[in-house]
Amino acid sequence: MGSLSSLRKLDLSYNRMNGTIPESFGQLSELVDANLMENSWEGILHEAHLVNLRKLESIRLTTEPTRSLVFNVSYKWVPPFGLKSIQLQNCLVGPSFPVWLQVQTELTYVVLRKVGISDTIPGDWFSKLSSQISYLILSNNKIKGNLPHKLEFPNLRAIDLSSNNFEGPFPQWSINTSELYLQDNSFSGPLPENMGVLMPRLQRLYLSWNHLNGRIPSSMCDMVELQILSLRSNKFSGELPDCWHHSQMLWAIDISNNTLTGHLPISFGYLPSLSVLMLSNNNLDREIPSSLQNCTGLTSIDLGGNKFSGDLPSWIEEKLASLFMLRLQSNLLSGNIPQRLCNLRNLHILDLSHNKFSGTIPRCIANLSALVYGNNSEVFERLIYVAIKGRDPEYSSIIANVNSIDLSWNNLTGGIPDEVSSLSALHILILSHNHLSGTIPPSLSSLSSLTRLNLSYNNLAGRIPPLPKFADPSIFEENPSLCGAPLPTKCPISDTFRHTKF
Repeated sequence: MGSLSSLRKLDLSYNRMNGTIPESFGQLSELVDANLMENSWEGILHEAHLVNLRKLESIRLTTEPTRSLVFNVSYKWVPPFGLKSIQLQNCLVGPSFPVWLQVQTELTYVVLRKVGISDTIPGDWFSKLSSQISYLILSNNKIKGNLPHKLEFPNLRAIDLSSNNFEGPFPQWSINTSELYLQDNSFSGPLPENMGVLMPRLQRLYLSWNHLNGRIPSSMCDMVELQILSLRSNKFSGELPDCWHHSQMLWAIDISNNTLTGHLPISFGYLPSLSVLMLSNNNLDREIPSSLQNCTGLTSIDLGGNKFSGDLPSWIEEKLASLFMLRLQSNLLSGNIPQRLCNLRNLHILDLSHNKFSGTIPRCIANLSALVYGNNSEVFERLIYVAIKGRDPEYSSIIANVNSIDLSWNNLTGGIPDEVSSLSALHILILSHNHLSGTIPPSLSSLSSLTRLNLSYNNLAGRIPPLPKFADPSIFEENPSLCGAPLPTKCPISDTFRHTKF
């Protein structure tokens, strides 16, 4: 291919090409734009592949994570080209931050994602970048050190430094960027009180999995374009600011796994676009505020692991018809499970475990049609994924519970309603540690989709119906009057005749 001496633009992106990039690529001395993205490249790129590309301004080269494509050039090699755009992904450029990258001072678009750099970026590299830079993506490496205190790039639209080893305080950057991804690092200390002034145009803010602490500044309420606020797994404390009256576009809030106290802000009810609300594993208390019923577009609520008390609000089923996930586990909620809960026809995840609910399981449970027909849930799952945006295990642990009901560790009485067997798309049913009585409905054996079941620690009686997928005795243990396989307790002869067809 080196004989294509006049070639200025080469675009082979999004094909099924594989193997090595030939050394003759380096003979394309007129080449300005090389796009080799989204193929299955492997092998080694030497200086010979690059040494004659004097006019090269843009290079995009990505391969699959399972391939090995290595930039094998000397650390101090200085290339003949001055790049304006670079996009490398799943290529091995590191572990050092090589000189050939350090000398690129005209870059306006930088993507170096998962390229194996574990070095400290030279302190003056940020200042050497073109003032016209619009994208700066260095994610999924092991880059360490502190970020510069100031950053002045008026055209910068997105910064992604996620999944590295950056540390130190949150940078006091006064920028107009719309997307800031700093999650999965080791930043510490408080956020700037004037954050809303420093970054007024932010739309997406991801700071999860760091060591940030202190209060969440009220100036965040001044970010009128903010759409996603993701602060999961830090050390934020104090009360949530109650000033969200002008955040018309905010649709995802994830501040789970912190040490927040106090009550949910009343002003959350002024967020007309709110779809995902995840505040689990904090120390929030009092009742769930009625103002949330104004957020009629809510699809996912996770308030588990807090100290919320009172009854399950009746407006949940009246106002939140689009609800996909309702997780209120490990709180102090009480009262009956209302019949109207059955009106949530889009509900795929219901977790009310570890509370103080009493009364019976509503027989109208068969009306939860998403658990009957297994309605398409990909859209809702995508919303949760975008809200969390980070370590896959936490997202996977939520999605693993799609099509589930968990009412365990409450004070529920009465029997298991036969109507449960109508939930033909149900995967998980956990009713353990209650005071349920009566027999296990034989129709439960018809739930072929069921993969996980726990009825232990109740007052159930009689013969266990044939459930061949559930041969673990712990599923049924501590029900003194239950008998039959897989429990060692044999049923009385009279019970055997009663269940035998002649």
